[in-house]
Amino acid sequence: MKLAFIVDPLAQLKAYKDSSVAMMRAAQARGHEVFAILRDDLRLRDGAVRARAAHLSINADEHAWYRETEALDADLREFDAVLMRQDPPFDFEYVAATWMLERAQQQGARIYNDPRAIRDHSEKLAITEFPQFTAPTLVARAAEDLNAFIDEFGEVVLKPLDGMGGAGVFRVRHDDPNRYAIIEAVGQMGTRSVMAQRYIPEIANGDKRILVVAGEVMPYSLARIPRAGESRGNLAAGGRGEARPLSERDRAIGEALAPMLWQRGLLIVGLDVIGDYLTEVNVTSPTCMVEIQQQTGFNVAERVIAALERRSD
Repeated sequence: MKLAFIVDPLAQLKAYKDSSVAMMRAAQARGHEVFAILRDDLRLRDGAVRARAAHLSINADEHAWYRETEALDADLREFDAVLMRQDPPFDFEYVAATWMLERAQQQGARIYNDPRAIRDHSEKLAITEFPQFTAPTLVARAAEDLNAFIDEFGEVVLKPLDGMGGAGVFRVRHDDPNRYAIIEAVGQMGTRSVMAQRYIPEIANGDKRILVVAGEVMPYSLARIPRAGESRGNLAAGGRGEARPLSERDRAIGEALAPMLWQRGLLIVGLDVIGDYLTEVNVTSPTCMVEIQQQTGFNVAERVIAALERRSD
């Protein structure tokens, strides 16, 4: 197969932990050709979606991990699969890319995750579809609503709807002298919607990332454990990753969501679970494949490529 990955600039990818790089390596190991496309190099001309693509040779070096062997200009239909793996921010340019990828899909290109599903699926708001698995949650702009939620539950987490890696996430107590300033900061003075969730103390045991591939729940999660003095488990915020077998509750959540997410064209999904509660449904560029493989030997990236092979038959 010819597999194209739409990613951030290759020199910026941290090969020692990047899930997209892990999938590229798995694809090459299984005999497939690997191409990289930058979002900037997508273009739509006279109804056809094309891109400049770099043909890559991947190696085990964590620094000089790739070599560009050829550059070509290709219609996206020439690839057996195109994986949209660019990190947020989920801004207008990201949305514009999903529009172009959706047009390519309509013409026969195979795009994963489905561009419409990515565009319509807010990683924070998505949990509201599954209230049976979530802690009490509010989405609002008005400071009075957010303050009332804090007063009701005593201790909450506030987060922007478009953040990633724990950026802009605050734990706020009802008696926090800075609560009003925090609400103003996260909500940008009432101009942005904010998600508030009842604080889940089990975060001390880790924010678990559960990966779902082609409707199949992977058997291990990566629990991202906050460092001392921190309430965010995100690896980008200094959290420590610990691979664990799924609990019964983890699996129940995964199995309940997996079929419908795959039906929507979401090949790779990262479910975030704290304690017994679903907190996010990540679809743009879910990570943690490398850490799980290093600690358990279970190769999630290879499962992704195998799923693509089945789809191409």
